[in-house]
Amino acid sequence: MTRIRRNWARTETFRPALTVAPRSTEQVVLAVRRGLETGHGVKPLGATHSFSGVAATDGIHLDMDRMRGAISIDRERGRATVWGGTRLRELAGILNPHGLALPNMGDIDRQTIAGAIQTGTHGTGLRQRGLAAGVVGATIVTGTGEVLEVDEQHHPELLPAVALGLGALGVIVAVTLQCAPRFLLRAEEAPEPLDAALDDFVERTRSADHFEFFWFPHTEVARTKTNTRLPLDAPLEPLGAIPRLFDEEVMNNQVLGAILAVERLLPPITPRVNRLIAALSSRRSYSDESHRVFVTPRRVRFIEMEYGLPLDAVPAAVRELRDMIERRGHRVSFPVEVRAAAADDLPTSTAYGRESGYVSVHRYWRESDSGYFRDAEDILLAHGGRPHWGKLHTQGVEELRRIYPRLDDFLAIRDRLDPDRVFANPYLDRVLGR
Repeated sequence: MTRIRRNWARTETFRPALTVAPRSTEQVVLAVRRGLETGHGVKPLGATHSFSGVAATDGIHLDMDRMRGAISIDRERGRATVWGGTRLRELAGILNPHGLALPNMGDIDRQTIAGAIQTGTHGTGLRQRGLAAGVVGATIVTGTGEVLEVDEQHHPELLPAVALGLGALGVIVAVTLQCAPRFLLRAEEAPEPLDAALDDFVERTRSADHFEFFWFPHTEVARTKTNTRLPLDAPLEPLGAIPRLFDEEVMNNQVLGAILAVERLLPPITPRVNRLIAALSSRRSYSDESHRVFVTPRRVRFIEMEYGLPLDAVPAAVRELRDMIERRGHRVSFPVEVRAAAADDLPTSTAYGRESGYVSVHRYWRESDSGYFRDAEDILLAHGGRPHWGKLHTQGVEELRRIYPRLDDFLAIRDRLDPDRVFANPYLDRVLGR
């Protein structure tokens, strides 16, 4: 009997009938054909960092951990082809020696590259699109067991859908990424009044290479982070080993974890604790390799819901969120994160056809939700929000048709590549239909 599997956030539990760890595309094909023959669903599972059930299966689980690393590097065109099971944290070691880097990253790098693109990971920066928009080629095994090369020369009409396919179109065994020349980032982190950060949000996202902020509910303070891209010959001013250990490991993980555990048992103290955290927030500035600045260790488990909104709607939505939290009496110990990304043309992208701002709400994984996520979701939907596929939301296919204008185009491609729904699961049944 196979063991029970859980995702990182412990929001999903499933027991695959069979786990297969392929080493080659041919072995993935065999697993998909076995699923077809036996009636079992087939799902590749990466680093389990999706909060939703997008990758859960009680059928055949593909452990892609043996299909990692570089396949080829095209320095002239700035492209890298890697196996789909490659973790984001491994890409710097692959790309940097060739003078390349990912143009953008989120603040977590534990995901596989296939998982990150298939769920719409985007990072922040209005001058940058999400990771999936940088996919210029992919090798997939479809629901019929066919191996398809999808790029500008082969089936180019499929590329926008395959790049951000929710795992519904096929198993991504390899992916080709359009990279950027290797670069440094200077980070400026500072506490600011929340209203000031909201008033200037659109302007600052347009003027900065990368801008975001975190806000602890029950306070009026935002912690802003502005990243500026620098050439490789710029002076390096990295965080020292002791400050990095203290800030990122001790304070952001160990101390925060202890505080959240206490707040879970004593919810009334949450506003006071949040105000103390905000009062202790300080300024810091540093510069380093891009991947070291983008990424922050996240060891405290949490659950998350995120919506992409029209950029101009973000300030009003966050203010409504603040008012709702106090009016409804929610006690929210985890911060709200606010970011932005450029428009793209991928039919299932939260940023399809529009510059987008992102509002993420979180809870400590052991806390009871008490309706906070649903109340927040109502506000974000009212402002034209689109849910992130890898994070929690309650929308179904009919609601999603209204907010993803090309969803039916995507569903037609699904019918073509997975007619027997080998890659279906309860989550995809809900958001894409059967």
